[in-house]
Amino acid sequence: MSDDVSNNRSTLAAIALFAAVVVLIAWDLYIDFGEGASLLHLSVESFIFLVAISGIVLMWRQLDRTRSDLVEALVEAEQWKKESGALIEGLGIAIEHQFERWNLSNAESEIGLLLLKGLSLKEIATVRQTSERTVREQARALYRKSGLAGRPSLSAFFLEDLLLPHKDRTS
Repeated sequence: MSDDVSNNRSTLAAIALFAAVVVLIAWDLYIDFGEGASLLHLSVESFIFLVAISGIVLMWRQLDRTRSDLVEALVEAEQWKKESGALIEGLGIAIEHQFERWNLSNAESEIGLLLLKGLSLKEIATVRQTSERTVREQARALYRKSGLAGRPSLSAFFLEDLLLPHKDRTS
């Protein structure tokens, strides 16, 4: 998501630059015309003026498409959440129960959930307002208590059976 925001800002900055070029070229054309510049000179600058305007139009359209795609993705994600809400809640409860079976502390359980969400150890430390070393030790304790080798094994433990091909789920 942050990449989308960054790309939108970059596109807006490029549009602003094109707009500045359009204004400067228009001003230059006005001055050159008043000074009696050659037709060739005025034609070249007019062509550059039109290219800059075309750049603004194309980039504005791209920005609109990106915004539209983002809205569609957000609507689709919200629809998926609505349709899968009970399943997600059930998975969350199942994960909590498994953490209890492994006798994880509250901190280790929180680390486990954040690892499953895909956060890095550094990001988890920031979220939990603790050191990265503490998070690393709590993650190691989680892996030791669960008998799992690491993050990929933790994710696979909970998600592997959910990701079976459709034909295998119906058997």
